[in-house]
Amino acid sequence: MPEQWSPQAATEAVLAVTRWYAEQIRKEQQSGAGPERLKTLKDGMAVCVADLEALQDAGPEEASEIGARYAVRAQELEGQ
Repeated sequence: MPEQWSPQAATEAVLAVTRWYAEQIRKEQQSGAGPERLKTLKDGMAVCVADLEALQDAGPEEASEIGARYAVRAQELEGQ
């Protein structure tokens, strides 16, 4: 049985990934990163924002799916 995520827990998971993107964007801007890298990071952050909006009206199933997806994404980003 898949793990159940409350909308609040899913929101916290999305916010953690959003913070990662914000920090990376800041670092890349300071280091003079190329526009492609910044676009990739900004696109990732835009997905987070869309999912945060979706969570406002999400039912338990959708919240669980989003939370689980972001738990995996957070682990992937930690390895970078």
